[in-house]
Amino acid sequence: MSTLKVGLAQIYPRLGDLEANLEKHLEFIEEAAARGADLVVFPELSLTGYVLQDLTYEVAIRPEPDHPILRPLLDASRRVDLVVGFVEIDERGRYYTAGAYLSGGQMVHRHRKVYLPTYGMFDEGRDMAPGDRVRAFRTRFGRFGLLICEDFWHVSPPYLLWLDGAEVLIFTSASPGRGLGIPGKLGSARWVELVSQAYASLFTVFVIHVNRAGFEDGQNFWGGSTIFDPNGDLVVQGPYFDEALILASIDLDQIRRTRIRLPLVRDERPDLVLRELRRILGASAPEARDP
Repeated sequence: MSTLKVGLAQIYPRLGDLEANLEKHLEFIEEAAARGADLVVFPELSLTGYVLQDLTYEVAIRPEPDHPILRPLLDASRRVDLVVGFVEIDERGRYYTAGAYLSGGQMVHRHRKVYLPTYGMFDEGRDMAPGDRVRAFRTRFGRFGLLICEDFWHVSPPYLLWLDGAEVLIFTSASPGRGLGIPGKLGSARWVELVSQAYASLFTVFVIHVNRAGFEDGQNFWGGSTIFDPNGDLVVQGPYFDEALILASIDLDQIRRTRIRLPLVRDERPDLVLRELRRILGASAPEARDP
């Protein structure tokens, strides 16, 4: 399939209410499917809301096929592929900010957020454990990668996904509004858009970013979901602040055309990166330091 129709589900989740948020997911999926979507992407922690704090332990789920929250979404994924966000609890009682790619009634891939912001207004490290894997995965549309919010602010996760063959990077977030940017735009929104554009053009990939909308605990989430193409050009952008379902078609053949013009994948040297990382890490080891 060379054309992929993507639905950006820029929703306003209800904090801590799994059932209400599931119902909203199913409504958005139904509308997106009726409008011809092949893939619907929801934001970070779309099933729970973001500022959970002590609610974390009440809304966490094990992503098993028969879970009453997950099962309807797996069923819906037989019509349209999905990316959803939730709190995961593992067998040892550790909690993760997680995202999952669902397709054909199966969980194709799960990503646990690797970088947990614990600074300024953020306190994710209090309740969540960090993930320890960054892997691309195969979909019926090609090889994708999935990252969550702060993961995208560090260059290593998208770089690793690129090396692992991802040609579409999906980036979900619950990004609150902060700072002043250019007239009519928040500083945080402008920065996120610049980062998404930069990765799209540097890695010659499509970057699909879905950010949530609404308010929680005095924080305003600015929406503004985007898709950038492998040339770094904006394909579509959702409204700021408001809940919306935005649909756009992307031509996956553009990846090949861009890479003919700009063969960055062909010329990348991961062996050089690995060698220099070993040198840097070795130099920082205590035994390698001067007495």
